[in-house]
Amino acid sequence: MKIAVEGCMHGDLDKVYETIKYIENTRNIRVDLLLCCGDFQAIRNEKDMESLNVPPKYKEMKSFWKYYSGQEVAPVPTIFIGGNHEASNYLWELYYGGWAAPNIYFLGFAGVVKFGNIRIGGLSGIYNARHYHLGHHERPPYNDNTIRSVYHVREYDVHKLMQVEEPIDIFLSHDWPLGITDYGNWKQLVRYKKHFEDEIQQGTLGSKPAAQLLEKLKPSYWFSAHLHCKFTALVQHEEGGQVTKFLALDKCLPGRKFLQIVDIESDPGPFEVQYDEEWLAITRKFNCVFPLTTRRGDFRSTQLDMQDCRQWVKSRLEDRGVKPCEFSQTVPPYNPSHSVSNTTFSGSPRNPQTLSFLEFLDLPYVLDNVSGSRDHPAPASLTQRDDYSEDIPIEDEDELEEDVAEDDSTKPDNENQ
Repeated sequence: MKIAVEGCMHGDLDKVYETIKYIENTRNIRVDLLLCCGDFQAIRNEKDMESLNVPPKYKEMKSFWKYYSGQEVAPVPTIFIGGNHEASNYLWELYYGGWAAPNIYFLGFAGVVKFGNIRIGGLSGIYNARHYHLGHHERPPYNDNTIRSVYHVREYDVHKLMQVEEPIDIFLSHDWPLGITDYGNWKQLVRYKKHFEDEIQQGTLGSKPAAQLLEKLKPSYWFSAHLHCKFTALVQHEEGGQVTKFLALDKCLPGRKFLQIVDIESDPGPFEVQYDEEWLAITRKFNCVFPLTTRRGDFRSTQLDMQDCRQWVKSRLEDRGVKPCEFSQTVPPYNPSHSVSNTTFSGSPRNPQTLSFLEFLDLPYVLDNVSGSRDHPAPASLTQRDDYSEDIPIEDEDELEEDVAEDDSTKPDNENQ
């Protein structure tokens, strides 16, 4: 199976798909799947940009709306996770995962699916210690604080992923696992990303939960983005044990290393996105303790009894089939000839895919629960900047790149390929 891996999409679907087509034509190959490691920017219309946390100069419609509307269809099956520059209101509709557009699948805030016999897991967002232990309390319309915290990784989602026991072939995260630079050529990295050196030396560059997942899941491949550069590493788990090949890629810009083709052994096609039995069982088991306020979630005491849950899910899948629910629009797509910028905010709609998914698993819909979510501040013990801050370069790599561009303008471009 030939898989195209892309770093930060930033809404440039047209350009990425054109690049894949060029590679296919020049190499005489066929790409089976595209994986995107976050900052996808699934912006359907002008209203979605109100939930996108970027400086005003970066607020553009880009090209996702064409695929959402049906004007264009993704030429390659696409699976993506969320980053820190997203239409967070739309991704919240699809918290458990689902089709963001035809042939474009969102893995959810955390998720595992199968593509053929390849098992793909992912964790959306970026790590911030201040919000890690909180519940998913943010609801649109977001304020100046929640528009940033909504995409911060939560312990609940990581805990669910830590329950996965069956082998994972590929894992996606937006930010890098903490300490991953120890397994690659970090000295070469800091030659063209000088501002990384202090964090690498201090052991603070990356995500602690991602590092925990890397140690637990030991996937064959781990792909990331976020820091707008290419970096490779080889992680040996125990002496003579499994090896994880790590690859981080850049954002979609000319001359940047934003796309790479990876060959992975698989059963012969055709391939399609399918539900994963183990992940559905984990989702069903832990949904009853889904934390939805600023209080710390209480889910560690949840009794697994996964065997009965797995059998129940297996039986349902045998009756229903393993294909995800069908895509459906929930808001009008962008129309270049008709502005909707003055439309009154109507809240976050219940996505039919999510409703069908929850009905299939016999679970209640709780994504619009707001009890206690807006009026209770986070406990002081959870707001300390104790483990990891979200300062440059972790979240604002775009602006930092502009700041250092002038200093580097007379030097050779180490990122051209």
